[in-house]
Amino acid sequence: MKRRLLAAIFLFASLAAAPAAETSSELKPFVRGSWQDVLRSHAGRPTLVHFWGVTCGPCKVELPLLGQFMKDHSEIDVVMISADLVPNLPGAARTMLEKAGLGPAENWIFNDGFVERLRFEIDPTWQGEIPRTLLIARDGTVTTIEGSAEIPDLEKWLDQQKVASK
Repeated sequence: MKRRLLAAIFLFASLAAAPAAETSSELKPFVRGSWQDVLRSHAGRPTLVHFWGVTCGPCKVELPLLGQFMKDHSEIDVVMISADLVPNLPGAARTMLEKAGLGPAENWIFNDGFVERLRFEIDPTWQGEIPRTLLIARDGTVTTIEGSAEIPDLEKWLDQQKVASK
């Protein structure tokens, strides 16, 4: 009887854990050199890189819109980087990404006590304000959007990428 009960508990626990593992977004640690890794891995493809944070009010509004944009436009790479100044928020970051439909995106989280160094590697003039979006064209040209990105602006940029590739 005990074996059956233990087997049933084990089976239930295994089944309950399986969907969470499938939907949980991986947060890669963004450390020194990660920015060059991102640029290298997306070279030649239109890429949206969005810097956001759990404690950022406008980000909470913007994330679901970006999730829908990503869903509607599979031809663009989407990279989300949690650049919160508040450390140790990976659980909250994962939850927000999942809720917004951004779990399948490439997701990173600042993981260096010296965040200024990370920001400097990305853009020496960036003081850390979020949200911030970088639109990287196929040719490597970067368009920076300070503050919330408007979906019509993203659509227009993406249309320009389609024309440029023809």
